[in-house]
Amino acid sequence: MRHGKKVNHLGRKSAHRKAMLANMACSLIEHKRINTTVAKAKALKQFIEPLITKSKAENNQTTEKGTHNRRIAFKNLRDKYAVTELFGSVSDKVGTRPGGYTRIIKLGNRLGDNADMAMIELVDYNEVYNAGKPAKKKTTRRSRRGKKDDQAVVEKATENVVEESVEEAKETKAVEEVTEEIKETEEVTQEIEEVKEPKASEEEVSEPETTEQEESESEEKKNDSEA
Repeated sequence: MRHGKKVNHLGRKSAHRKAMLANMACSLIEHKRINTTVAKAKALKQFIEPLITKSKAENNQTTEKGTHNRRIAFKNLRDKYAVTELFGSVSDKVGTRPGGYTRIIKLGNRLGDNADMAMIELVDYNEVYNAGKPAKKKTTRRSRRGKKDDQAVVEKATENVVEESVEEAKETKAVEEVTEEIKETEEVTQEIEEVKEPKASEEEVSEPETTEQEESESEEKKNDSEA
C-alpha cells in the first residue's frame, strides 16, 4: 500500500518520469505555456518552480552560488539552451515575484479518452491577463508577534531619544552657566587691572623726585668737603 506517498508516478518508472518532466519543463521555458493533462501539469509545477527560484538574481549574487545553481538546473533540465533561457530572460521577468511562477487553467476533457486537460503557463508572460492590473509593491509577511516586537522597539527608541535630548539640554545649560561665570571673572579681573594701573603710574612719577633730592644733597656734601 502507498499510504502517505504524495508523489504521483504518472504510470511511469522513475527514469521515464524524470525524462518526461525535463522535456516538459524545457518546452514550458521555451514557449512559456503548454497544454497537457491536469496530473502532469501539477507534477510539472512542483518540478519547475524550485528551479525558477534558483535562477533568480538574488540567489546568484556570487559566482560560486551562480555556478552551483546552474549545475543543479542543468542536472534536472538536461538542456543547456533551456538553462541559459531560464537564467536569462525568465529570471529577469520573474525577479520581483515571491513564488507562484506558474498558473494552471483547466480546459475540459479530451475527446479520445476523456482525460482532464489543462494549460500551464508562466504567470508573468500572460500580458492579456495582467493588462488591467496595476503593479503591486513588494511586501513582506509579518506575524502579530512581530508587530508587538516592532512597537516595543519603537517605544524604546523614542525613550532613548527623549533621554538623549534631555541630557543634551542639561549639558547646554551647564555650558551656558560656565561661560557666564567665565565672563564675570574676566570682568572682575579687568576692573582690578584698571585699579592697579594708576597706582603704578604714581609710583613711577615719585621715583625720579627722590633721585633728584639725593643728587642735590650729595652735591652739597661735596661742596662742604672742598671748603
